[in-house]
Order: sequence, then C-alpha cells, then structure tokens
Amino acid sequence: MRSMTAMAIVSGLFACGGSTARGPNISAPLPQSATFAPGPAARPTTGVALPLGKCVNLANMLEAPSEGAWGRAFQDADATRIKQAGFATVRLPVRFSTHALAAPPYTIEPAFMARVHHVLDTNLAAGLNVILDMHHYEELFTDPSGNTTRFAELWRQVAEDFRGAPSSVWFELINEPNGQLKDSNLMAVLTPALAAVRASNPTRPVVIGGQNWSGIESLATVAFPNDPNIVATFHYYDPFEFTHQGAPWVNPVMPTGRKFGTAADNAQLIAALQQVTNFINRTGRVPFLGEYGAYDPIPEDQRVSYYHTITSAFASIGIQSCAWGYTNTFNLWRDATGWDQQLLTAITTTTTVQ
Repeated sequence: MRSMTAMAIVSGLFACGGSTARGPNISAPLPQSATFAPGPAARPTTGVALPLGKCVNLANMLEAPSEGAWGRAFQDADATRIKQAGFATVRLPVRFSTHALAAPPYTIEPAFMARVHHVLDTNLAAGLNVILDMHHYEELFTDPSGNTTRFAELWRQVAEDFRGAPSSVWFELINEPNGQLKDSNLMAVLTPALAAVRASNPTRPVVIGGQNWSGIESLATVAFPNDPNIVATFHYYDPFEFTHQGAPWVNPVMPTGRKFGTAADNAQLIAALQQVTNFINRTGRVPFLGEYGAYDPIPEDQRVSYYHTITSAFASIGIQSCAWGYTNTFNLWRDATGWDQQLLTAITTTTTVQ
C-alpha cells in the first residue's frame, strides 16, 4: 500500500514482450448492479503463476517505520486466525531499508531479521503461503541510481537468509515503484537485485510490479527480465475517491459519502478486466492483484459490495487477489470484535488454484 504520509493516484508503466496466450474477450457493458461469476484460475504460457487462493496482507506491521508505529504488532495467533478463516496466503510487507546500514556492507539489523523470520515462520507453520515483500523503501523512490547497489545488497542478505525456506515462500522485489523510480529506469534498478536473489535462490518465484504504484495501467507497458520464474502483479483501489474517502493520509482528505456501484464504476471495472485480459493475451503471463480494499470507516454495506464485486470480477477472468489488509487499517479483523463476517463472506477467489 502507498505510504501513510504521501499518496497519489495510480497510472502507467514500461515495455513488454509478446506471446500468443489466449484469454477471455471482455467487451459487453454491465448493468448498474454488476455481478460476476468466478472462473478457474488462469494458467500462464510464459513465466509462472502463484497458487494464492484467498490472500490477505499483514497490513501496517513490519512495513511501518518501526513495528507498532501504525497499529498493533503481529501476534502469533494472527496466523492461525487467518488460516482458519479460509485464507491460503499472506503477503508480508517489510521495510528492510529502515533497519539496515546506510553505507556498505548495508547490514540488516540481526534482531529485525530475526523478527521477520519469526513472523514468516509462524505463518508457514499455520499452513499459509507467504509473499515476502520489500515495502516502503522511500530512498529508492527519490534517488533510484543512488540506492541501486544498496537495494541489491539488501536483497542479497534477505535471499541468503531465506534460501532454505520452502517453495511456498515467494519474494516481491519492491512494492509500488513511484516517484523517480519510473519505467525509464526500473529495469536498471531491479536487475541487480534479481541477480542478487538468484545467486542463492535460482528458481524461487519473484514478483515484479510497475511504476506509479503498480496501477493497473502499468500492465500495458511493463517489461520483465529474461527469467522463467517471474510473476507480474498490479494493485487496484479504483474508484480511488470511493476506496480512500476520509483517509487522513490522503492530501487533501477526500469527502465522505461516495457510494460504490454506479454505471461509471462498472464501466471502469470492465475496462480494468480488459486491461488484464490484454496483458495475458499479449504476454502469456498471469498476474495477481496484490492489493485492493476500502477504508474501514466506509459504511459496512458499501465495503461488502466493493470487496465482493472486485474479487469476483477479477476471479471471473482467472485472477486471484490479496486484500489490504488484515488489521490496523482497511480492517477485516478487529481485536475487540473478531472477524468482519460479512466481509469474509464477500471475498471470493477463482474456482481452482494454479
């Protein structure tokens, strides 16, 4: 998710290879109350796809400047709760950059690395897949060339530390490239980091998303390195004026009261499905939706409608998705009251896993 202190509206990305993979053709208009039927998971002809099933982000925990700064810390019981609620995968955002030396050898604090290990291992022990995501490396976004070496060396350490992790652990190089990290320099920055990963994890799936906060428009132009174990991702928070209404970290704060499900909303979603379909047809790759959600003060019925419509819409073209977030923000779980059962029921996924 985008920083709690700086936000902007998502847009496009960079260049892409071709393929003859086929996907559905989506062009028919939807009625104002759109409904979608989830279908089987799409299968790639290029690269790999992740067997996400239902997925949730461990929001505002290890990607905060320090754990607990943006809500409560991870509790071991969280992993069991998430598994018992029907989720198969967690995405674990981690801000390694704040816990490492600024100068060579860029050593990550041992205590922080141990904490990441504990959280990841606890989720594995509960039977969950884990996406280990480097999140909020803000210096990389303001000065990409000046941080390329450090970025690669951080990943070298992380990859070596987790080289013995099971195949159900996947790496995501960087969350939501933005700022000065653009299509014109993204591959130059990512390539050394990927090489650092491959030195110790030659076949582990690695996730790559594009510029402008990995907005869905990025799928039209995103490029990938010549590596058979790359997975594409994108994020979807549209319509932004609905999902982030009243959020205090958006400047200016958007007015509340915006409802979801207008004809314009449905047209926007249909266009998004076509963008994903075009990407699959052109590249042979199957992306996943790494983040979606609606701010938790939004009325319950509206959040339920949004989560169900978005997950079932993308599932209708075989795309699996990962909700933001578990607790702390965009809540699905609250310590005082437990799971929001309406939201849990609303979230769906594909009828098969990869």
